[in-house]
Parts: sequence; C-alpha cells; structure tokens
Amino acid sequence: MISTQVIATSIEELRAITRVDLCVYDSDGTVVASTFDGNDIQTTLIRNFVDSPADSQVIGIDHLLKILDEGELVYVLVARGSSDDTYLIGKIAVSQIQQLMIAYKERFDRNNFFQNLILDNLLLIDIYNRAKKLHIEVMVPRVVLIIETDPDKDNAAAEYLGGLFSPQSGDFITAVDESNVILIKSLAPGDGYEEVEKTAEMIVDLMNTEAMMNVRVAYGTIVQELKDVSKSYKEANMALDVGKIFYVEKKVNAYGRLGIGRLIYQLPVNLCRIFIEEIFGVDGIVDFEEETLTTVNKFFENNLNVSETSRQLFVHRNTLVYRIEKLEKSTGLDVRTFDDALTFKIAMMVVNYMKYLDSLNY
Repeated sequence: MISTQVIATSIEELRAITRVDLCVYDSDGTVVASTFDGNDIQTTLIRNFVDSPADSQVIGIDHLLKILDEGELVYVLVARGSSDDTYLIGKIAVSQIQQLMIAYKERFDRNNFFQNLILDNLLLIDIYNRAKKLHIEVMVPRVVLIIETDPDKDNAAAEYLGGLFSPQSGDFITAVDESNVILIKSLAPGDGYEEVEKTAEMIVDLMNTEAMMNVRVAYGTIVQELKDVSKSYKEANMALDVGKIFYVEKKVNAYGRLGIGRLIYQLPVNLCRIFIEEIFGVDGIVDFEEETLTTVNKFFENNLNVSETSRQLFVHRNTLVYRIEKLEKSTGLDVRTFDDALTFKIAMMVVNYMKYLDSLNY
C-alpha cells in the first residue's frame, strides 16, 4: 500500500500549485494526510459518505470525493475551497493518488513476482501470465548477480543499487534474505560475460568508495528466457558460497570460473573425509605453518618454478628446497612434481571446505 508520506507529499505539492487545501481520510474517517486541520470535519460525515452510493458530495465549501482501488473505496479526499475550480482540482488529486497506488502496487507485485520466480515458486503458465500483466519482457537475455553485504546494511545497499539499475532499463532489484541483494540484469544483444564481469566490478568499486560498503558479488550464467532466471540465481548462489570458501581474496566470482572449487563443493562430506585421511593419515586435517602454506601457494603461482619462487619470496634457493622437502617428510608429497602438487592443492581445498562446514555447524 502507498505510504502516508507519499500521499502527504502529493497533496502538499498540489496545494502549493493550486492554492486549494486538500485532506485525505481513510474509510473510518481518520485523517491520513492534510494541508489543513482535517479534524474539523466530523467523522460521521466521512463515514456516511463512504456508505453512500455517490462518488462525490458537496458540504459547504468542502468537496468530498472517493478514491478507489480496483473498484473498492480506499480513501476519501476533501478539497476545500469556494472557487469553481475546487471540484476539478479535487478530481485531479484523486486521479494522481490513484495512479500512485497503481504504480506502488505494480512495484510491489514485480518484487513479489521476481522473488517467487528465483525461488521456483511459480508454474510455467503463471510466469508468462504474470509477466505479461506486469509488462516484463520474456525473451530477453538476463543474468543474476548476488551482492552480499552486512546484514544491517542490506536496505542501504538495495537503495543504492536501485539508483544504479532501474526497471526502465529492464533491471530489477529484490532480496530473499537479510544479507544479500539480488540484481536481475537485463543484457543488450551481443553482451556477454565480459560486460557482466565489468558490471560486477563496477558494483564492488562504487559501493566500496561511494557507499562505504565492503561487498562481494557473484553471478550465474546468462539465460535467454525469463523462466530460466531461477537457474542463474542458483548458480550465482553457489558461486558466492564457493568463492567464500576457496577464493577468499576475490571480490567477484563467476559460476563459470569456479573450477575445482565447484567440484569439491558438490562432493559428499564422507567422501571428503576419506580423501583427507588417505592423504594426511588417520589423524585427518593437518595444521601447517603459515610460512609453509605461503611458500607452497607462491610455488604454485609460479608453475612449480623454484628459481622464480625463491626470488619473489626473497629467500635463497636452498632455503626454498629445504621447506619443500620438510613438507614432503610430513605428508609424503613432493610438490615439485605435477601429480603430487595437484594432490596437495586439491587436498588443501578439501580441508578448507570441511572447515567451512564445521563453522556452519557451530
């Protein structure tokens, strides 16, 4: 329902233009918004007018008009003035408020529609019927982006994003929980993942520098039909989770670039535990020293190149070799060979995944 503030602003602007005082009552005769002391009109007069079949009535200098929503009375408007234009101005005010109610209802309905769409709560026939009613194009390329922010800042994030992406351009902002804002982005013909990536990075940069919000963004694959938007949403949701587990340093994660992380995320927990025991023994997860992990990660970044890794770590080549051999003694894996390096990389990703699951249980 349209807010009291919106009604008040609307009639105040009309009052400033026309010099005619206006007051809006609910069906019980209570003042909703007014440019004069609306309490001087008896409540019984308003209620009697509500119950009457007439659409308008004149009492002294007051012109009473009904404000309807789909044929049902919602408000009563009183235009106060002795000029011949008072009634006409009252009709204009009624028309404006009714149009505002339609716009706000459509906005609410669209939000409700997209929430149900991404959660798979609509039948296929309902999707097309409601999309037609809400003037939403069906055959348009779209992609879903999820913007994760602090739970206490989700409203501010939604408002900020609403200023960047508007329904007029085919974009829609909604939410299904308290910490994530969902952007359903409409794409122009020929737009691909490069444009989506730029949009995601732009959101991160702007919200960090202008809105002072630290956010993460994840997006799914591009879909060609409205009915497939839920698929893109599920993919974006997975990309957000996988990114927080395996790619913490990244602020933007795409479903199509999750790699091994996506595979591990979908493995059963029991299988992960068996794998870890096979690699690190029956004791399971091993807590390696920060120095060891930093060394190995940099070694992997440099494609197992000892010389380049030692140069970037500012350590002697022999020191690096010593650290690698120390790791080999504790795990049995020589990360200088491709197979053992791959095994260790996957094992550490599985360890991070299991730690993430344990944190959810607590």
